[in-house]
Amino acid sequence: MAISLQKGQKVDIGLSKIIVGLGWNPNEGTGQTFDLDTSAFMIGENRKLVSDAHFVFYNNSDSPDGAVHYNGDDTTGGNSTDDDETILIDLDKVGADVKEILFVVTIHEAAARKQNFGQVRNSYIRIVDQNTSAEIAKYELDEDFSIETGIEFGRLYRRNNLWKFEASGIGQKEDLGFFLNKYNS
Repeated sequence: MAISLQKGQKVDIGLSKIIVGLGWNPNEGTGQTFDLDTSAFMIGENRKLVSDAHFVFYNNSDSPDGAVHYNGDDTTGGNSTDDDETILIDLDKVGADVKEILFVVTIHEAAARKQNFGQVRNSYIRIVDQNTSAEIAKYELDEDFSIETGIEFGRLYRRNNLWKFEASGIGQKEDLGFFLNKYNS
């Protein structure tokens, strides 16, 4: 039975191999297509990227330790019934210097296209067991985010050598560059 999380709630993962699935449905008829992009920031003790290679996204699909694999960019904007983008993670392979993995979704060219997350509905992040495909936990973003163009959906973090997931739902009126500056070492 999957756990339905609220913003700020935390849950023990208890697994090694997981899928982080993210989904959304842009509103139809807004003029331009939506291209939402998922990124994973592998962060160290100092709350910064361990290295540039620990930023996993559409142009760098694998972390240097082989623990995180980005399955590909859905450039059509979604409106599917399944996850729009997924990231495969083997928590046993994550290097000891990585203390958390932060999941951010940004809208590509949001300013030029006059788009924001207020025009996107049914956004969520979920944790799935890779071996059984069973959903472990899911966080459905229920805020409006009417001006935000980038959102920290959630994060995996290590506490006492155990992995936990926290539902974040922190919006920013910023693009991917903002997050890179914020977490770059």
